[in-house]
Amino acid sequence: MAVIHKTTLTPGKLELLASWLPSQPWYEGGERHPELARAGGFRLDDPQGEVGIEFMVVTDDSGDEPLSYLVPLTYRGTPLDGADHALIGTTEHGVLGPRWVYDGTHDPVLVAQLLALLQGEAEPQAQSESNTPDPTVVSGFTGPRSTGPVTSAAATSGPRCTDIAVRAGTVVPEGTVAPGGSAEVPQRDQDGGLVIRVNRVLLPGEEDTTGAQGHVTAGWRLPDGTEARSVFATVQTAAP
Repeated sequence: MAVIHKTTLTPGKLELLASWLPSQPWYEGGERHPELARAGGFRLDDPQGEVGIEFMVVTDDSGDEPLSYLVPLTYRGTPLDGADHALIGTTEHGVLGPRWVYDGTHDPVLVAQLLALLQGEAEPQAQSESNTPDPTVVSGFTGPRSTGPVTSAAATSGPRCTDIAVRAGTVVPEGTVAPGGSAEVPQRDQDGGLVIRVNRVLLPGEEDTTGAQGHVTAGWRLPDGTEARSVFATVQTAAP
């Protein structure tokens, strides 16, 4: 499980995000400079222990009404090859040294762990405490299950969300039974695709997942301290 270091980060995450957010197609603040506050989120573990994975919710209070955004982040000790377009910025960690901070929807490690979370194979962790599961993060999946590694992922952002087209090496259709009726389910030698939609603009109470093959719902805090919940991510459809 990830260790959360109580140390300095220079520049801080909110400072990096305040410069990066206005250039995103889902940012609804127009020409205003964001006034950001942390509002919640959770973490996932990288099985290799190399990449930090955080799903951060920030609230922008620069407009007439506060707006909450979901920003999946990854933290790396070296640059991610071919991902300059997804780099949010670099920062100095008081314990780990230089860190490269990325929009995690473009990072294959985060995408693989998000898929694992959707399929019930990864346990969400508390955002600010080491070795502490977060039971308030709820996931479900009813589609064909991907059992092989993620072979490719491509993220495209729109006005309110980012769609990640994911392909995994093998797929097990729901309800498949091995020959002879054994409990062991065979892997299919095919390239399985799906689309994970990450909701970037969060609205309190939006928890309808009708028609989705999978979902992640979680909570965050509104500026007045009220706890809110919404859908963070869904599995929309099969990728072409």
